[in-house]
Amino acid sequence: MTFTPTLQDCKLLDAQDPLRSLRDQFDLPAGVIYLDGNSLGVLPKTAPTRVAQAVAHEWGQDLIKSWNSAGWFTLPQRVGDKIARVIGALPGEVIAADSTSINLFKVLAAALNITQADHPHKTKIVSERSNFPTDLYIAEALCHERGYTLQLVEPDKIAAALQADVAVLMLTHVNYRTGAMHDMQALTAQAHAQGILTVWDLAHSAGAVPVDLNGSGADFAVGCGYKYLNGGPGAPAFVWVHPQHTNRLDLPFMQPLAGWWGHAAPFAFTPDYQPAKGITRYQCGTQPILSLTALDCGMDAFLSAEALGGMAALRQKSLALTGLFMQLVRTRLHGHGFGIATPAEEALRGSQVSLTRTEGAYAIVQALIARGVMGDFRAGDGGLHPDILRFGFTPLYIGYADVWQAAEHLRQVMHSGEWQDARFALQNAVT
Repeated sequence: MTFTPTLQDCKLLDAQDPLRSLRDQFDLPAGVIYLDGNSLGVLPKTAPTRVAQAVAHEWGQDLIKSWNSAGWFTLPQRVGDKIARVIGALPGEVIAADSTSINLFKVLAAALNITQADHPHKTKIVSERSNFPTDLYIAEALCHERGYTLQLVEPDKIAAALQADVAVLMLTHVNYRTGAMHDMQALTAQAHAQGILTVWDLAHSAGAVPVDLNGSGADFAVGCGYKYLNGGPGAPAFVWVHPQHTNRLDLPFMQPLAGWWGHAAPFAFTPDYQPAKGITRYQCGTQPILSLTALDCGMDAFLSAEALGGMAALRQKSLALTGLFMQLVRTRLHGHGFGIATPAEEALRGSQVSLTRTEGAYAIVQALIARGVMGDFRAGDGGLHPDILRFGFTPLYIGYADVWQAAEHLRQVMHSGEWQDARFALQNAVT
């Protein structure tokens, strides 16, 4: 018989948790169980004061001097170096800049440029059918512009799709809908064996699961700063390029957004573009300093976990939290029509649990939010991919008792039929 933990069991686990002090660095609203950090991370306590200082003193008093005196100009590199520690990159290999979509356009175009020069017969980009839509939109637009074909496949067909005519394999490391995680090292090796470059989206990986870009031999990677890195709504994204690709200086190999912040000497104001060395050339225009300041606070809060075991300890707790929730769904919510889309095997899942249900998934999420349990909803396509109730488990600030209580709220919502209240079926613009 499977042992089902009680609330007291979970409170005991929290008391014994070596990472429990990390929660104190975040401003969590009272009465809220926040299981949506895979969509928007919570507020680091240092951020309001630090951003206010940047507004009132650095901008308000020192004005344009702050580009130098406050280090505004180098902030994208400094934040990038902090992100590098989370994703298996070295100092100077990551830049915090722009949005994930813009950065994906840069690296995907650069990958196509390199492939076109080295292997002009390659005419396809392969991706997962359920990849995050913005990634597919960017790829579709580039394919249309350049005469390539975007081939979309199911996860179990990816390896078979890596044929000689494929230029780029573009994948999100952890699937945004299901939380299923690809084997980055294995797929990168399979792609390279066919002369295929790899582009990885780490939006649901950075700060959630161990990532080793250099160790995996990846070619390009992008990711966002507002999920597990807690950089705030619309926080700058980041971009990493393997050093073997970064300094190909000829313009045909460049990322196409050759803006002045990527220039070797931006304040020389020359009329011709001369790319900066290294990852700096993957900047484009002037970067958002106030948003970068908030992301810097998020990174400092995240990196404080290094003294407590770092990513390995966070991953261990993440697996325990997601495993606990799946166990509670199986035992305490049996008979309520839920399926679990997230893999049970630990090596194959990220830091979220996605539940499926044929009816009422959106309304159930809204009923939970009304109770202070925040998850989110992702619509299916009416075919292979069902509606999803999505719950993120960020080990920096989620505890075992939170997981138990969230499952109990879900049980009560289902047992009482509360989710069938008409108000919960009214769809908001953001789901």
